[in-house]
Amino acid sequence: MSTLRSSLSRAVRGARRLVGHPDVRGWPPYSRLILMSDAPSWVLAYEMQEIGALANRLSITTADQQLWPFVKHQSVFYASHLSLLVGDQWQQPNRIGMAYMHGKPGTGYEEFDRTFDVLRRHHDRFDRVQATHSEMHRIILESGIAPGKVHLIPLGIDLAIFPRVTPAARAAARARFRIPAEARVVGSFQKDGVGWGDGLEPKRVKGPDVFLSVIEQLRGDVPGLFVLLSGPARGYVKAGLQRMGVPFAHDYIDDPRALAPFYHAIDAYVVASRQEGGPKAALETMSSGIALITTRVGQAMDLVRQSENGWIADVEDAAALAAHARAVLMNGAPPAVLDAARRTAEANTYDAHLPLWDRFFDGFVERRSA
Repeated sequence: MSTLRSSLSRAVRGARRLVGHPDVRGWPPYSRLILMSDAPSWVLAYEMQEIGALANRLSITTADQQLWPFVKHQSVFYASHLSLLVGDQWQQPNRIGMAYMHGKPGTGYEEFDRTFDVLRRHHDRFDRVQATHSEMHRIILESGIAPGKVHLIPLGIDLAIFPRVTPAARAAARARFRIPAEARVVGSFQKDGVGWGDGLEPKRVKGPDVFLSVIEQLRGDVPGLFVLLSGPARGYVKAGLQRMGVPFAHDYIDDPRALAPFYHAIDAYVVASRQEGGPKAALETMSSGIALITTRVGQAMDLVRQSENGWIADVEDAAALAAHARAVLMNGAPPAVLDAARRTAEANTYDAHLPLWDRFFDGFVERRSA
């Protein structure tokens, strides 16, 4: 929440500095799409860049988010529904759209209950909602919002950014992270600590405690077990691995689009979350030709077919996650599963989702004249 508040405050300060910028009052109504990210230089900021590129292909003009405090009667799309908790920007005289990726009410997270309550009481103020998976699509409709406003559009993947691993790429990646060639490597590249500091306090919804339980169950019978981490705020997981004596490497990069070598270095990626909107790691893992082992969360529920293109377990079932991971680490993932996973990624590129976004933007923002 503090990140969202800071982001919007920066937008206000930035706009006030834009002396001499073209007068937004001259824009025709709903002729501009303003894409509001939740935080600079992190996953959803790049997701907004991808959506902006799709909008441009659909003859939609985007505008700098720094102009957000001054626009009226334009189309504003928020990268995260959690922005509903910051001020009253959803009451501005604009068409309002948002991505509602995760946050099931009644599951013990106050911010999820509050955001859903805002949607339930004021659903008439929202013109478009993107649900990234079928469970959230159903939950959003329970708010009473008109079904035509809600669009099921999964998170996408750029195959060029996440190419399939090759033996040469694998060797280079392991050398980069100083991972022994014979190691059996589990990957985890998400943010799962509270805040943007060391992350010693676990972010429960991301399941870092479950992830550590999986590693604890693997360390006794998987020789050469190694964990590769990326992402900010990983202090809780790192401390747990140190207590267990499990070797690991943590390499944080600012640009999540540069994660391909991380995937190429691992044998299996484990998602241990309790709730997710994607996660984006699901398609990234599948595109990279790496075994995906995930809890039954978010988009993964719609993507993963058990033992056909990945492995899936109930939320908090660390034993099942560990069993799937153990089989992959000890015996290797069947090539047919990895081939099917790659085909799943190919079916979920941003290009493949273009018709879905076309329908989403229709009637939300005006197109440029030919």
